[in-house]
Amino acid sequence: MVSPGDTVGVEEEFHVVDAETGALEPAARRVLRGADAEPELHRSMVETASSVQTGLAGLRADLLEKRRSLVEAAGRHGLAIVAAGSVPGSGSTPSRVYPDERYERMAQEYRQLVDEQQVAACQVQVGVPDKDLAVRITRRIREWLPVLLALSVSSPYFAGQDTGYASYRTIVTSRWPTVGPPPDLGSAAEYEQVVDTLVGSGVISDAGMIYFDARPSARYPTVEVRVADSCPNIDDAVLLASLARALVTVAAEEDAAGRALPEAPQVLLRAATWRAARSGLGGHLVDPATRSAVPAGVRIDALLTHVRPALEARGEWETAVDLLEDLRSRGTSATRQRRAQSHRETVLALAAETRAG
Repeated sequence: MVSPGDTVGVEEEFHVVDAETGALEPAARRVLRGADAEPELHRSMVETASSVQTGLAGLRADLLEKRRSLVEAAGRHGLAIVAAGSVPGSGSTPSRVYPDERYERMAQEYRQLVDEQQVAACQVQVGVPDKDLAVRITRRIREWLPVLLALSVSSPYFAGQDTGYASYRTIVTSRWPTVGPPPDLGSAAEYEQVVDTLVGSGVISDAGMIYFDARPSARYPTVEVRVADSCPNIDDAVLLASLARALVTVAAEEDAAGRALPEAPQVLLRAATWRAARSGLGGHLVDPATRSAVPAGVRIDALLTHVRPALEARGEWETAVDLLEDLRSRGTSATRQRRAQSHRETVLALAAETRAG
């Protein structure tokens, strides 16, 4: 019998850029002809999805192979691949969406939101076979999701400017009608009623347009953790997968033990997400449970304490600690990007990091 957290997978979104100038290129179709990848909303973006995995080593190897496939396919056309929440050229000029009926319908309906949605995420799929449980898990883990965002921040630049944010991708996506912390729902029936109402009202066209920071997947028996920026360093994506799976595992155990669903005002949950997007690991984070602001390191340590039993049970504790320490020692991608001397240098450094894995 499959238990919650037994399986994990990662979907990575990438920008397609000119290998010399670093400018976004609407060349996804050329890249996709020779790569194990799928189109994304814009012609300057592509997406990969790992196969279903049970261990971190297999997950890393799978993600690395898919990145290599993309990099090689792009290189044949003088292009490069960038895993980052945004690049400096994101949002600068309207880009045609990928030629797909669904994307074209979205472009017509949402206009400027689609034009500026030139941002990329890292999404973790954690196996949860029961959808009622999946809905409750999203509610149980939501107070920790801003910590995952703070670890992943990689989008300080947008429309040619330093935005002052560590994750401006979060701000760009926050304008959509179905984005943010998971709502106060306790069953699959409640969740489906919300989805049906949103579709019926014309706010969204299908269940795939529910973009909560964590949601029951519209396609798979999983909880999908969607809060993170795309990670240029592949080890950061593996760390996110490990922590997200551990959060889901702990939440499932709490549910089985009959623990009450946590209560937290949506305004505080949204504030915690905004705070993480603004400063990443460079300042304080909001703890919605205690309704206080604490140094980012304190909040990270609290997350580790919370998920340690699940990590130890899977033999991932030492790996997660090592990956986290490595991230903290080199700094987040957003911090490192700001050390570059030019936008071109920023993008080419991101492409090199993506290529290296």
